[in-house]
Amino acid sequence: MANGYMGKWVDIDLNKKSAEIKDVDMSFTKTWVGGRGVGVKILYDRLKPGTDPFSPDNIIVIATGPITGTGAPSSGRFCSVTKSPLTNTVHDSHCGGDFGHAIKAAGFDWLVITGKADKPTWIFLDDGKVEFKDASALWGKDVFETEKMILEELDPSSAGKDMEQLVRNSIGVASIGPPGENMKRLAAIMNRFYRAVGRGGHGAVMGSKNLKAIVARGKQTVSLYDEEAYRAAVKKNEDEAMKVSDVTKPGGGLNTLGTALLVNIINGAGIYPTHNFQTGVFEGAEVTSGEYLKENRLIKPVGCKGCRIMCGRWSKIEKGPFAGTEMEGPEYENMWAWGADCGVDDIDYCMTAHHLCNLYGLDAIQAGTTTAFAMECFEKGIITTEDTGGIELKFGNAEAMIKVAEQIGKVEGIGKILADGEIVAAQKWGKGAEKYAMVTKGQSMPAYDPRGSKGHGLAYATSNRGACHIRAYMINPEILGAPEQLPRFDPGQKTIDMLIAFQNFTALLDSSLICLFVSFAMGNQEFANLLKPATGWDWTADMVDEVGARIWNLERMFNAREGFGRKDDTLATRMLEDPMPEGPSKGNTVPIDKMLPMYYETRGYDNEGKPTEETQKRYGIA
Repeated sequence: MANGYMGKWVDIDLNKKSAEIKDVDMSFTKTWVGGRGVGVKILYDRLKPGTDPFSPDNIIVIATGPITGTGAPSSGRFCSVTKSPLTNTVHDSHCGGDFGHAIKAAGFDWLVITGKADKPTWIFLDDGKVEFKDASALWGKDVFETEKMILEELDPSSAGKDMEQLVRNSIGVASIGPPGENMKRLAAIMNRFYRAVGRGGHGAVMGSKNLKAIVARGKQTVSLYDEEAYRAAVKKNEDEAMKVSDVTKPGGGLNTLGTALLVNIINGAGIYPTHNFQTGVFEGAEVTSGEYLKENRLIKPVGCKGCRIMCGRWSKIEKGPFAGTEMEGPEYENMWAWGADCGVDDIDYCMTAHHLCNLYGLDAIQAGTTTAFAMECFEKGIITTEDTGGIELKFGNAEAMIKVAEQIGKVEGIGKILADGEIVAAQKWGKGAEKYAMVTKGQSMPAYDPRGSKGHGLAYATSNRGACHIRAYMINPEILGAPEQLPRFDPGQKTIDMLIAFQNFTALLDSSLICLFVSFAMGNQEFANLLKPATGWDWTADMVDEVGARIWNLERMFNAREGFGRKDDTLATRMLEDPMPEGPSKGNTVPIDKMLPMYYETRGYDNEGKPTEETQKRYGIA
């Protein structure tokens, strides 16, 4: 073992059904840490430029980090890194739950998976060993059936247990549903039934490899360089940081209302995207909010393994056509995508659409935004009932929305097209449909209209994995006033500097594999205080920023090699040309052409957005 790491990784070739267990190079992890950093470095070094994401040559890296499984707050995560079939960029996507713990308990830090199995297969990491299992009986099953069948095979006592009991099983299962098997670009990798490696189509890459699931179990534990000092650092962060933040403290915002606490806040700022981003104000916000969920549908808060924040919701629909349905969630983004973006103000329909995404293994954000996109295309006459199979796909039609959600999950009807996202659908339909695709680099914008949070819009535009709210959460300073209030309508150099600092810090968090929510309470120094006793390396606040910047810039280099540049660092035309029509953000657009040169200069990029030779040398990526 090595401090913070298990010291072993697995090189898997599905063509040969071979698994070579190798020692972790600790100088490599010191440079790239784990998770996202390790993944992008492996792809940059091993993946030939121009590789089709669905080619057997594409690589999936399933990785943990040095904080995973150590008992630190919110450290139950893992990530997948691959070349995305949705964006064609290098793409990392992250998942809570406890699968990261299970990988480490099985004795490994990460897996590198290439090739394509000759038949449906699942990989079993079993306490230091690797086996390949026949998944033919699982192929075609939804996520819930798949995970139950695997758990019952490995742990017969699982039979007959309800979902709430099954999520506490120590065996970790990460699997795909029918969209993944059919290589649909909105396919997710699911863990613990309800937790998703959601964005970027990672489930589709697994499907292209005939890989139905990855399963992990074991009893191994993580060693730490100085366990006493590490436990003291964890306690200090919990006592002095986590408990001070109104968001993360026990009984705080996330614990009480979940992530949907943002619904009324963001709607109040006039940036709650409604009717496919046509406006930023939704009349039905109150009845699809975290407050409404808490009072009317919530059973109890839940969390990932070892989590103190407990932002998850265990919810139940009591009445109506979906009565008796229990689920984990919905989260803010999913509530919005199937609510305001589709114009639906019935929380039971929003919850059910979210539940269907978990059941079938879908990116619940982009499945919802793609449905909203189709609704606008329907209302503008680009598609008709001939295209939808008779469905009146209008904004606010909750029954139609559920039909489409189920068709996307089952890959049938109009769902065959929509399961590949807005860009593929727009290319098929033509008639100017691309104008209504609210995407950057192929990935849909999440639940914040950037016309009223312009630094956040720049974060969308420059994100290396397509539009994303968690590459740099500029909603914090621009809307919530943390760590300080920045002007959201007139961003300047201070906004650029904070955006870059957030991008670097998030890259390091994603590589250590700790939840982004700790950033509400912890900064570079607090995080260095965790890494130092865990690994034994002399981490400092500046080192946290430097390593994060190295990872960010290597992603940029990967994308430049694939042909990405300034033309791709942009937003949907609506964000640039159509002023917000109403509300507190009325009259605003996003001045990307003004902000982007400032960003490039501060980052040390050339006019095409590529790191200059000097920048490459600075971070050791020349």
